[in-house]
Amino acid sequence: MNDLSSQVGAVLKTQGMMLATAESCTGGGVAQAVTEISGSSSWFERGFVTYTNIAKVEMLGVRQTTLDAHGAVSEATVREMALGALAHSYAHISLSVSGVAGPTGGTPEKPVGTVWFAWAMRDGEVHARRYLLSGDRAAVREQSVRIALQGVLELLKNYTKTA
Repeated sequence: MNDLSSQVGAVLKTQGMMLATAESCTGGGVAQAVTEISGSSSWFERGFVTYTNIAKVEMLGVRQTTLDAHGAVSEATVREMALGALAHSYAHISLSVSGVAGPTGGTPEKPVGTVWFAWAMRDGEVHARRYLLSGDRAAVREQSVRIALQGVLELLKNYTKTA
């Protein structure tokens, strides 16, 4: 994970950009992974751990109507989480993650391992993706941290090419 976090940091630093995270099922795992890297304060701005719906509303500005209509584990919610992380920080790029890590909490519509991710740029560009991950709780959370960071790299590489 350190290699991936270092790669994210190198690209952010080169671009003069800062990252913010908005996490639910990972419980701050992404923020922990990036702050394992010495010097990350030059490219990691802040992290929000919003495990409950009320935290998502209060800290990130996720609309209660979005949560009521779609639930916490949804594209609409992670998009609002990512945009909220930007609105409540000085970051240039954000990521958000919300999912069902298990072993409980799954439903037929959102089984254990369902995780939604979003990545947002300050210019308003937002990308979201859903994954169905396998393994126990720890495995789902670890895979989620990796996917979240890989998504930042992908977005930054595409942004660099078009900027």
